Amino acid sequence: MAGRGALVIATLLIAAAALLVGLWHDRPELSAIDWPTYPEYDSRPDAVTLTWLGVSTLLFDDGDTQILIDGFFSRPSVADMVLDVPVQSDIAQINYVLDHFQMRRLAAIIPVHSHFDHAMDIGAIANRSTASILGSESTARIARGAGVPDDQVVIIENGSEYEFGAFTIRMLPSSHAPIGWGGSIPYGGEISAPLEPPAPVSAWRAGEAYSIVVAHAQGTTLIQGSAGFLPDALDDVHADVVLLGTWGLDILGRDYTEQYWLAMVTATGAKRVLPIHFEDYTRPFGRIELSPRILDNFVATAGWLNEIRAIWDNDANLYLPEFGELLVLYPPALPET
Repeated sequence: MAGRGALVIATLLIAAAALLVGLWHDRPELSAIDWPTYPEYDSRPDAVTLTWLGVSTLLFDDGDTQILIDGFFSRPSVADMVLDVPVQSDIAQINYVLDHFQMRRLAAIIPVHSHFDHAMDIGAIANRSTASILGSESTARIARGAGVPDDQVVIIENGSEYEFGAFTIRMLPSSHAPIGWGGSIPYGGEISAPLEPPAPVSAWRAGEAYSIVVAHAQGTTLIQGSAGFLPDALDDVHADVVLLGTWGLDILGRDYTEQYWLAMVTATGAKRVLPIHFEDYTRPFGRIELSPRILDNFVATAGWLNEIRAIWDNDANLYLPEFGELLVLYPPALPET
């Protein structure tokens, strides 16, 4: 009997493992999204460009000054996350990315919040530049744990403006998407002491979450790295472009997605919208694949966004970003007649 019981347990474990493997590989294809890529505009030396580097890592550049939102180049594996084992920045990867994408004029590194998939590498990046790190007390403790000098760390005051070259940055209080158990925030709370890696991914607590407004004489972009929001928080913000974090909207539902769109796009009057943080962030840097359907069905979310756009903002356009491609963010001014 004992042998038969062990055989039954083993069979069930094998079946469960096979089911999990099947669910992990059941992923929508990005090609199922029928959105075009961002339009190509004629460039000029001072044009504001945007390069999407996966998740919500974004490089803004106007030819003189570079602004980096987040900075997530190291990619802990699924096993690292599930087992919550200590991880640290991949220095070789960071050196390669900084060189390949010519990040030689970084003025600021600005995480949308302090989770590992947004802020894990900010200290290593700052230590290879003179860039300031802007963020909450939690973000500052990540920087200090990495040995970033104090004069490169700026704890922001909500609503204040920070100027870097021709860019003006505003960081407005927001909320992380409530995608944890019972509507909680995964790894919520503050980082209470300098975070010295290696550390488990759970050590990177969310801290404060922000909507980030990047303004320039040529145009304004709103970045929402997580699909959370505060009602009416952006009523005084105008944006030409919205970079819209979408991971977890499939979990939160269509009604939530509609309210999120109204708060981010309709309220700001944006006419161009690109999703960010929509892919599987456990994949190696540069490899863009959608998450398993059981975790986040981005194809379903994209269908909702199409419907919601048609109802509320028919003159707004949805575009898919392309990893590593340089986009001229704002159309050149038309010649005067």
